[in-house]
Amino acid sequence: MGAGTVPTAGKAAIAALIQAEADYLALGTGTTAVAAGDTTLVTEITDTGLERALATMSTQTTTVTNDTSRATKTWTSTGTKTVGESGLLTASSGGTLYVREVKSPTITVNSGDTYTNTTDTVVA
Repeated sequence: MGAGTVPTAGKAAIAALIQAEADYLALGTGTTAVAAGDTTLVTEITDTGLERALATMSTQTTTVTNDTSRATKTWTSTGTKTVGESGLLTASSGGTLYVREVKSPTITVNSGDTYTNTTDTVVA
């Protein structure tokens, strides 16, 4: 049995479904490589104003019209953390991890700094 191909209209529909399901962004200090079996961030940040939060969702075009779901969030830090990873999840706690990214290089966020994370999920 062969693999199917997602047509252009299907790509836009799947990107819209991702937006409807996964709209929380989380930051973490972990730097372990991304693996297909990941279900959480390695070390999610739960303090200093950098806690998991509802993202602003939008649809973007990467290859074909509306094939990309974009999640963006800006935090203001109340402490110092080194951001090494981010994740797109379905809930304010727990939930399903849709996307995990490792930051290279890591980003030091100091007290009073704002930090913006954008996660694009491209339906290929």
